[in-house]
Amino acid sequence: MKELFINIKQALGRAWWVKVSTKTPACVYYFGPFGSEAEATTAQTGYVEDLKQEGAQDIAVTILRCKQPDNLTVFDEASDSVNPNQPVVLSGQT
Repeated sequence: MKELFINIKQALGRAWWVKVSTKTPACVYYFGPFGSEAEATTAQTGYVEDLKQEGAQDIAVTILRCKQPDNLTVFDEASDSVNPNQPVVLSGQT
């Protein structure tokens, strides 16, 4: 039932997403969808911890209510610190 609720919110552009930006590597990650702001806020801790363990630096988190982003992981291809051929896999992603 919860998944149906989230799917309806997602279809209406009313689901919640966690946006995590890092400066090193220069990336933006989107995690979600979540049914509430509280769920997204609770989940952010695990995503940030995973990124820290991967060596990410200067991490910023924003909780958004929006439609699903076109790309869930966005690399700054101009950054020398990113290897676009090496996939980034976080434990919260499937």
